[in-house]
Amino acid sequence: MMDFPPNTLRDLRVSYELDQLTEDKLPAEPLALFQAWLQDALSHQLPEPNAMTLATHGLDGFPSARTVLLKGLDAEGGFHFFTNYDSRKGAEIAADARASAVFLWTQRHHQVSLKGIIEKLPRAEAEAYFSVRPRGHQLGAWVSEQSRVIPGREWLEERRHEMEARFAGTEIPCPPNWGGYRLLPHELEFWQGRVSRLHDRIRYRRREDGSWCMERLSP
Repeated sequence: MMDFPPNTLRDLRVSYELDQLTEDKLPAEPLALFQAWLQDALSHQLPEPNAMTLATHGLDGFPSARTVLLKGLDAEGGFHFFTNYDSRKGAEIAADARASAVFLWTQRHHQVSLKGIIEKLPRAEAEAYFSVRPRGHQLGAWVSEQSRVIPGREWLEERRHEMEARFAGTEIPCPPNWGGYRLLPHELEFWQGRVSRLHDRIRYRRREDGSWCMERLSP
């Protein structure tokens, strides 16, 4: 095994002393706590606070993960994101809708992990969101054949010029293979960093009647 020099990876540590999680002060439902933590990240101007690592079951049998952006929450607790249906994650979701996701707000010593089932959002919601995206992003959705092997950067630039010409002077419609998903969790875990690595871990589990069970996990 490589012996790291002093003051490198094995010596990197942070002392977590910002906050704590106590059951008597927590909401009965996890979405309220998630929204509070997300607002906390926003108020502290953390970079891309809506970034979440989404993990799916790869078609090759290996776990498959990437970062996507949370673009909405619904009353049922669904987490919304948008992508190309023909992408790697799209193919994996079509084959197995079970997934997990992680939000990490390092500067606030907060982490939220969740797992549940993914389903497509209605087409109308995808079109509504697509219509307010910057025009360059709209063009990009038409240009990219997401996750496909391409011959080089030049291929992308040529496709971009083609799409700019195709949609010149007109509104850009939502591509048929682009849309939204929601991850509806049945379990969420909130991690709060604490001193001496004795962290707070609170897990919410959805019961069959739709209510939530709260329990503390050992760090």
